[in-house]
This record gives sequence, C-alpha cells and structure tokens, in this order.
Amino acid sequence: MNFSSNLIKDTVEAFAALPGIGRKSALRLAFHLLEQPEETTTEFAEAIQKMRAGIKTCNTCGNLSDEDICGICKDPSRDSKVICVVEGVRDLMAIEDTQHFRGRYHVLGGLIAPIEGVGPADLTIAAGHTARDPGADHGAQPNHRWGHDYFLHQ
Repeated sequence: MNFSSNLIKDTVEAFAALPGIGRKSALRLAFHLLEQPEETTTEFAEAIQKMRAGIKTCNTCGNLSDEDICGICKDPSRDSKVICVVEGVRDLMAIEDTQHFRGRYHVLGGLIAPIEGVGPADLTIAAGHTARDPGADHGAQPNHRWGHDYFLHQ
C-alpha cells in the first residue's frame, strides 16, 4: 500500500499489528477515526492508555481487575469451596457469560507445554486461594501433583 501520509501509515501499521486485523481493516479503522470528532478519538486513545496503566492482576485468583482484588473474589455470595481452574482470563470471562457458575476461579496464565519450555514454575499453580490446608476437611479429594496439596471439589 502506498500512503500519502506517514501518520496514516503508522496508524495502519499499529492497527495491523493487532490480532485478527489485516492491512485493509486497519486502513478502514484509520479512516474511520479520521472521520470522527477529535474528542472521540482522544477519548479512544485515553481509554487505551488508562487500561494499560491501570489494569491489575487480582492477588487472589489472577483475574484482571481495576483493583488488587477482583469483584468475583470480593463477592460474598460466591462459593469459595468450588474453584474453577482456567487457562486464562478469556476462559474466565466465557464461563462468567453463562451466568451459571457461582464459585471462584484460579487463572493459570497458560498451559504446561514441555516442548515449548513451559513448566509448572511458569504458571500460577501455587498462588491464590487454590492451595488449601491439607489437614482441613474440604469435602474434596487431594491432588498432590507438582509438590503442593490442591483439593478438587467433587
């Protein structure tokens, strides 16, 4: 593509670097932003900057949040004895969209992939509320993998 402006070219390249956005779609987005009032594009850019600067990882489950503890972990109506272990935040969001799961979560942040050099130490397996006191009665069966006691609710 030939560009008459380096500013448009840079914007198209930035959009095209996003997953699922090709150069044609990126060009369409860039022209769309040019057609918008300056206030709209400023709000758009500020929203992205605020998200990047302010997003936190929940200290309890690994979900993304605006605060140190996410709303799911703060919710007293959630069943803390039932924990759904998910690969990533997208999985958590998909389950939450069903509005049927009322337990809590633990976000691993990936999957074990020995061929790619990703082992248990690279994930958040031992963090958060999934590690339970092995002496306590949780009504669940222990799982002693990876050198820690985890209880899977049945």
